[in-house]
Amino acid sequence: MKTLTMSALKSMLLLVAVLLFSQCDTAEPEAENEEELITTLEMTFTPVNGGDEVVFSVYDEDGDGPMAPVYTNGTLAANTAYTASIEVRNDVENENITLEVIEEANEHQFFFQISNGLNIEFGYNDADTDGYPIGLSTTFTTGAASTGSLVVILRHEADKLAEGVENGDPTNAGGETDIQATFDVVIE
Repeated sequence: MKTLTMSALKSMLLLVAVLLFSQCDTAEPEAENEEELITTLEMTFTPVNGGDEVVFSVYDEDGDGPMAPVYTNGTLAANTAYTASIEVRNDVENENITLEVIEEANEHQFFFQISNGLNIEFGYNDADTDGYPIGLSTTFTTGAASTGSLVVILRHEADKLAEGVENGDPTNAGGETDIQATFDVVIE
């Protein structure tokens, strides 16, 4: 009888110890690099040979939430070279996310997808410390009058060594999309 009681007592103590230790650390670990809310992407086209700037922007107050984004599109001149600069922000919390993209340039890249009808080409003007493109500064050259879409994608942790990525093709880039915007572009 004494053996049974000691055995039962040991089992109870073991059960209590397991319960106590399992309750010790219930805090969830912090995310390493929590993605920030990007509400605004603004792309400013400045004619290389002078002229008025053209601004394309998208504002989405809740990021990927249910509220629809608000777009401002523009008209570019035909047969013109532009330097395009991009700024990304969280206007809800008054944060300039562009600074983070610059600080973590090796982990970010903008991609530009042009619909078949739009007569425009682009080339990157900036590079990270490894010599791979970022896309905060880009040259766009328009051709003859046309209309179409320009999709702008910011990827975080894209594989910049993957096929086509250095030339702006996101197909093999992987990573996570921080923001994607589709602008309606008129060239006249």
